[in-house]
Amino acid sequence: MITHCFTMQLKPGFEDEYKRRHDNIWPELQDLLSESGIEEYYIHLDEKTGILFAFQKLKANHTTSELPQDPIVKKWWSYMADIMKTNPDNSPVEIGLKEVFRLKPSS
Repeated sequence: MITHCFTMQLKPGFEDEYKRRHDNIWPELQDLLSESGIEEYYIHLDEKTGILFAFQKLKANHTTSELPQDPIVKKWWSYMADIMKTNPDNSPVEIGLKEVFRLKPSS
């Protein structure tokens, strides 16, 4: 299992709207994420800072590197751009995180 962790930045005052949009994620986007190998995808919000912490579990030998070129993803980015810190292409400003600890089950 591959993990991908990163942060993004929500603009102040858009916490409820961000959740509403994700509660109504487009079926075609959900299918695309699953087809790309994402088995689980969690996003958590630090309400004090607006920082979004994202955690993805990917199937072995899968990567999300092709997703930014997909028209569905670009459309989602445009849809979300008004409530998040974004790059010039509307992609969210994403800061990758390095794993520094993992609690492994005892055998």
